[in-house]
Amino acid sequence: MNIRSLTRGDGVVIGAAVVLFIASFLDLYSVGNSCSGTFCPKLDLPNAWDSLGLLMSMFLAGIIGAVLIVVARSLPQPKKIAGIDLGQFGTAFTIFSAWTAFWTIIDMDKAGAGMILGLIAALVLAAGAVAGPMVAALKAPLMGSATPAVAPYGAQPYGAQPPAGGYGYPGAAQPQPFGAQGTDPSQGGQTPAPAAPSQPQPAAGAQAGDFAPFWFAVPVARPLYAEDGSPTPIAELAPGTWYLAVEQRGAALVAQTQDGRRGVLQDTTGIQRG
Repeated sequence: MNIRSLTRGDGVVIGAAVVLFIASFLDLYSVGNSCSGTFCPKLDLPNAWDSLGLLMSMFLAGIIGAVLIVVARSLPQPKKIAGIDLGQFGTAFTIFSAWTAFWTIIDMDKAGAGMILGLIAALVLAAGAVAGPMVAALKAPLMGSATPAVAPYGAQPYGAQPPAGGYGYPGAAQPQPFGAQGTDPSQGGQTPAPAAPSQPQPAAGAQAGDFAPFWFAVPVARPLYAEDGSPTPIAELAPGTWYLAVEQRGAALVAQTQDGRRGVLQDTTGIQRG
């Protein structure tokens, strides 16, 4: 699993699931200090593992939901079950866990540490699962870097072959804004004058014969859409990471992420070429 593909929302989900697992071993009920005296019997209070129904519907349901969300994030392509995305299944599990925890603790006379901690963890877990894809602060990379990492000289990430002309990896040239003209060695390093008239951009879906793959970074987080035109993003490109542009479709780029996923970057304004 590529840890760099996880977001802060995923981190909230993972942390809440760990707390929920710990809470399953704590007492579900509390009897207070009603017992006193020398011969006070020691009570063996049950935890979630002594109650199969509560264990499955609250504790394990939340943990399973968290696992599904994280697995869906790390897959190269979205997986669906009965037409529903795997991550949506995980979100539904976390909501069900919080729902069960809330009404169970309402029905208790004296809730124990396990039930109280479990309720808090289940609520945080459900909130992280629902808000993660929507809140900008939670969509930020969990392990992001401040500046784009430069690959060592001659290294080829993803197993890609260097394109013709020697171009192809970050650090080979001074980064330029996307679409800027380079220098011509035959003219002493001066920027050549633009040819007139300029040729129109190829239509969407057309193959540009002179296109060469290049590395780029985005200035802000931007969604990556499926190549089949689906409106649901398959990934999110994060600033501070290099991605490989493998094809141009009009003003859009077909990009490849670090974990091998391919999709269409529709907004290419302000990207930094490597």
